[in-house]
Amino acid sequence: MTDAGIIGVNTIGIPVADQDVALAFYRDVLGFEVRVDAPLPNGRWIMLAPPGSAVSVSLVVASADVPAGVETGIRFESLDAGGTHEELTRRGVAVGELLRWPGVPAMFQATDPDGNRFEVVERGAG
Repeated sequence: MTDAGIIGVNTIGIPVADQDVALAFYRDVLGFEVRVDAPLPNGRWIMLAPPGSAVSVSLVVASADVPAGVETGIRFESLDAGGTHEELTRRGVAVGELLRWPGVPAMFQATDPDGNRFEVVERGAG
């Protein structure tokens, strides 16, 4: 097999019904920085990321083929899952139970305004 030229992960798409509502959530509630916000023929190309992260998320316009309200498979990283869980709860984010098992990083599930689910996992714990 030869090198296909893929060198990394740049961005992960999250389908959203309203890009402005989603932008406000990821920027203002989660604290992500906006990397790109440019017009497209059908909406905008919006990329955000936690400060310092090499990988971003893109808020893509939901459609019949790519509906909003899905399990994204995204695991965001936190230095303190318990503290992040408390803070997101305080900010009104729908969060699940903080899970702690021996040998596994602390983690919890959260949901954005469209019902897209993601997890927050504690870095380096385990």
